[in-house]
Amino acid sequence: MSQTPAKNGCQCCVVGGGPAGVVLSLLLARKGVRVTLLESHQDFDRDFRGDTLHPSTMELMDQLRLADALLEIPHTKLDVVRMQSPAETVTFADFRRLKTRFPFITLIPQTKFLDLLAEEAEKYPNFTLKMGALADELIQEEGICRGVTFRTSHGEEECRADLTVACDGRFSKLRKLAGLEPIKASPPMDVLWFRLTRKPGDKLGVTFRVKSGQMAVILEREDHWQLAYLILKGGFHELREHGLDHFRQDLAALVPEFADRLDELTDWKQITPLNVEASRLTQWHVPGLLLIGDAAHVMSPVGGVGINYAVQDAVEAANVLTERLLNGTVTDEHLAAIQKRRAFPVKVIQRFQEVVQQRIVKAGLDDSRPFRPPWFLKLPLIRRLPAHLIAFGVSRSRLID
Repeated sequence: MSQTPAKNGCQCCVVGGGPAGVVLSLLLARKGVRVTLLESHQDFDRDFRGDTLHPSTMELMDQLRLADALLEIPHTKLDVVRMQSPAETVTFADFRRLKTRFPFITLIPQTKFLDLLAEEAEKYPNFTLKMGALADELIQEEGICRGVTFRTSHGEEECRADLTVACDGRFSKLRKLAGLEPIKASPPMDVLWFRLTRKPGDKLGVTFRVKSGQMAVILEREDHWQLAYLILKGGFHELREHGLDHFRQDLAALVPEFADRLDELTDWKQITPLNVEASRLTQWHVPGLLLIGDAAHVMSPVGGVGINYAVQDAVEAANVLTERLLNGTVTDEHLAAIQKRRAFPVKVIQRFQEVVQQRIVKAGLDDSRPFRPPWFLKLPLIRRLPAHLIAFGVSRSRLID
């Protein structure tokens, strides 16, 4: 991808090339805002980066006339989430009933998603993409953020802007530099991600598998199976002490369909641990600086909603900021308005995740008693709620064109 500089300076500096940062940059650039996107890595490729695009995100892509191009990239679709225990199989979420052109979750490599959006943004001469640009310090003048300094292979540089937007992830450096502290929750589990070969004729039909204090999430990908093995919080060290053979035996008992290929796991390096966290800021902004996406609220992996809530943040930010950035009239009140629009949906989905973690995940990892799916999942009206919350959140975020 080229890195043609924007003309006449920068109106918005976006730090972080994840979903929130790339989507916001594209939405602003297409309306004529002079925007610079700083990404610390040389590409968008990360192992086991979230890659579930929900109907809300696909509807935005459709609005941008990018959905068809996105769906041309090799992908798989998940339209029903089923949970299987030794006692029974229940449906956790059925997306087929949703009133949308995209009644499914699209599983597509995040790097492909971000590459497509960045290439689209580069069609606009007022967009600048700087890869390998590591934000270093906030530029502060009279208590207002006026941009950032950043380091590249060429040395120290600066990006001055009317507004800086921090999209630099769950370990946000800009959040720390701004002195903002999130409220943290304590999810009961961590996750181990790994891949197994997908063979012709493989068909599982379930997404969650629970058995004897073990739980796994199974995702069908284009050329492999992606598995998340859930463990009690902080339990990875003890699991490793038992050894890889013991881990493979546990997996064979939980997912016997894959027993013939578990010998593919020959090294712990093939298994990526995720330290599950959940948090949110009570204040998403300071003068001249706005935080969105994981920088403002870290999501548990339950429901795979992280990308989609980051995208919704970007949509609402673009709706509020575009004209103000073009006119040079962005104020703290506008930044507060973005937080007001997004804080409630974030609280709701995090509360939903907490219920799932306590009532399903924690219970499923308890080997002292047999696991039974919660009774409320069997009520037709209640069963519709998870699908809608996962697909759209509290309400649809739509770009104002």
